[in-house]
Amino acid sequence: MTASAIDVRIQRLPHAADLPLPSYATSGAAGMDLQAAITEPQEIPPGGRALIPTGLKIALPAGYELQIRPRSGLALKNGITLPNTPGTIDEDYRGEIGVIVMNAGSEPFVVTRGLRIAQAVIAPVFRVRWNETEELDATERGSGGFGSTGR
Repeated sequence: MTASAIDVRIQRLPHAADLPLPSYATSGAAGMDLQAAITEPQEIPPGGRALIPTGLKIALPAGYELQIRPRSGLALKNGITLPNTPGTIDEDYRGEIGVIVMNAGSEPFVVTRGLRIAQAVIAPVFRVRWNETEELDATERGSGGFGSTGR
């Protein structure tokens, strides 16, 4: 089965002119890599974070969001993650996509130009119509949470 595709308008800013557009690495990939559009290497100390520009702006179709997620290889090898994961780019946002990168590792990490810093996943968004009520139906779990189902 082939995944369906949607058209998304994208603008490459001057500081990303030589970087490729995000693309899928394999035919089954859900995410596209985002690259750092920086002009100088940027060191992130352990426990530190930085906003890394991608040099890209997009116009999503109505009913979609772009989720920004960590890359598993950077997380495993270097402790690099995104503190607000998944980050959300709303359909009406028209600014440059930036990625908040956090170093949860024990060594400084250097972001270089073109480094694949995050992955982007397009996802549908559903709108909610709240139906306020005086009571909710009972379930076996009830109000148990925060590890209450662990044995």
